[in-house]
Amino acid sequence: MKITIDSKSGFCAGVTSAIHGAEEELKVNQKLYCLGDLVHNSAEMERLKKLGLEVITYDQFKLLKNERVLIRAHGEPPSTYEIAAQNNLTLLDYSCPVVLKLQKRIKDGFDKSQKQNGQIVIYGKPGHAEVIGLNGQIDDQAIIISSPENLEGINFSKPVVLFSQTTKDETGFYQTAENIRAGMISAGQNPDNNLIINNTICRLVSKRVPQLRKFAAEHDIILFVSGIKSSNGQFLFSICLEVNKRCHLVPDVSYLQKEWFKQNDSVGVCGATSTPMWLMEEVAEAVKKISLKK
Repeated sequence: MKITIDSKSGFCAGVTSAIHGAEEELKVNQKLYCLGDLVHNSAEMERLKKLGLEVITYDQFKLLKNERVLIRAHGEPPSTYEIAAQNNLTLLDYSCPVVLKLQKRIKDGFDKSQKQNGQIVIYGKPGHAEVIGLNGQIDDQAIIISSPENLEGINFSKPVVLFSQTTKDETGFYQTAENIRAGMISAGQNPDNNLIINNTICRLVSKRVPQLRKFAAEHDIILFVSGIKSSNGQFLFSICLEVNKRCHLVPDVSYLQKEWFKQNDSVGVCGATSTPMWLMEEVAEAVKKISLKK
């Protein structure tokens, strides 16, 4: 049995930077607060918690005084920084530069659209940390669209400025844009003049789609290592499954089943932008032990 780990899988630069920052801080201080899960991977979060990272909710954050709090790569709304200033909190801000740029674009787009009585629409997952931060830039006045089919809340008779959460899929984004365009035409609006489409999906995320398609096609069986809560993981897993039906979502080694494997299988191990390389290596090592028993 041949086992290969996809070298292009694993943490994106924003997540890598945030985790490194947490590790360095915890070498100096025994405790560090983090506003929400630093990464959507339970195995990695358990590792960081053992080092002293303590995850807190927004309600807990509001009650903290004179502490150090890490801001994860997803970014935060302005209200988070206002609370930190009021409570004398030191923020270790690891917001992803790509997300910060998008936050500014949404704020600028909103200011311009207000002059035309327009609407800001974000293709994203409602309640996702990044989406909360994006919407917070404009006092939560954006319309959040989770799928191309659900366009509830959009007034097609008014101008629309469309953005995307950085980790969403391009296919769904462009289908959303087309459906909005069709809705505007039905409402008597000219979308060429009244619809602005901003593809703000992270280039690293979008590039992983063709890379994973190729990787999934090169192996008999694919083990996609990802946390259950990772929206990026769910999407990229679906891409692998389209190409290779012998594809399994594996949060950790406990999910492996020896019945999945055949003696001469070529096994590909890959993962989401929230998947640590050490976890993919652990899965590959466990598969190797299974192969030795066959």
